[in-house]
Amino acid sequence: GFLHYVVDNCEFNSSKLNDIEYIYSHYYNKLEIVRFSSSVGKFVGYTEVGIKNAERWNNGPEVISRRGAKESYCFHNVGVFTEAALTKS
Repeated sequence: GFLHYVVDNCEFNSSKLNDIEYIYSHYYNKLEIVRFSSSVGKFVGYTEVGIKNAERWNNGPEVISRRGAKESYCFHNVGVFTEAALTKS
């Protein structure tokens, strides 16, 4: 069988927005085929299919919504995680 999955990831050194990177990746059979990184600001494809999707998504509304995910998805969750970790230590 074949396996397709998507991963939303927030990498951070502090809860400040500038210290957070949002990464959104599509995988197929354990191989990353396309990625959006808030540091790059666009989708990048790593396979033939991924390159085609990246081109299409970079010219559509998908790239706009992913650009806002760092603040809407990561910033909130990093703050919650950081607060929970600090109160438990």
